[in-house]
Amino acid sequence: MSKEIKRVAVFTSGGDAPGMNAAVRAVVRNATHKGLHVYGIYNGYQGMIEGKIERLETKSVRNIIHRGGTILKTARSKEFMTKAGRQRAYDSLQAFDIDGVIACGGNGTFTGAKIFHKEFGIPFIGIPGTIDNDLYGTDFTIGFDTAVNTAVDAVDKIRDTADSHNRLFFIEVMGRHSGYIALYTGIGSGASGILLPEKSTDTKELTDALKKGLKRNKLFSLVVVAEGDESGGAIQMAEKIKKEFPQYETKVAIIGHLQRGGSPTCADRVLASRLGSEAVNALISGKTNMMLGIINNEIAYTPFEDAIKKAKPFNKDLIQLAEVLAS
Repeated sequence: MSKEIKRVAVFTSGGDAPGMNAAVRAVVRNATHKGLHVYGIYNGYQGMIEGKIERLETKSVRNIIHRGGTILKTARSKEFMTKAGRQRAYDSLQAFDIDGVIACGGNGTFTGAKIFHKEFGIPFIGIPGTIDNDLYGTDFTIGFDTAVNTAVDAVDKIRDTADSHNRLFFIEVMGRHSGYIALYTGIGSGASGILLPEKSTDTKELTDALKKGLKRNKLFSLVVVAEGDESGGAIQMAEKIKKEFPQYETKVAIIGHLQRGGSPTCADRVLASRLGSEAVNALISGKTNMMLGIINNEIAYTPFEDAIKKAKPFNKDLIQLAEVLAS
């Protein structure tokens, strides 16, 4: 039988994502409601190693649901990648009699949790917190909706100046290995082209599409580029294309870390609240070594092994939709 859960810890790890605070709040509120003691681990796995752990109560998470970033901070830890580092982390958890841990992060976070559980048997439940929306086992990750809305707002503003000056803009959004932000931003902002890591970049295809726009007397164009696109990003792509379009003044805008910050959208707050609360229920019911997600608006459980190694299916229908709408 699994050990009765009386004390749980929660931490955030990897890149910060809007909505992490809402997830922490839900963990604390539901765990307290269930009569559990809750502890926050500061600075991710490094904080676990260093024993930066403190009791969290309902008042500890007041007025944070609307805040971006994470009150528990986040950090990457090379020391945790060593057996000695993980032993120190285990000793820290033992000092506080922690029975189970809830980790909010992405692939690296869940890889560490899987190894740690195998070595020491501490139950772990993962919550997908990453703006990239690249984790298998969930339709959406915490922070993705906010990042896309931030990017669309930025592109809308760029559209105004592009229209005023007859410019061709290449706009780079985050997504080193995943094109979800670029795809949704491109569709949502009416971009003339979208370049993704999941799809081979056809320079001629993009050039032809932009030329069609010119024939329709289109006075400006916007191309959204994921930073991980094989073409090398917005700067390199702009250099390749601009000589074909002397009619346009070609410009580049890199939105960057603006997409990581800001107040989370309602969608991210609700998603984080659902997953944070359910993570507590999962530990109490004896589940471990798995990630929680949302599939077809229902809670779904995915083993860490699958969440880490399996590729998230990319929606080809959305790519086709983007091409049709841009034509």
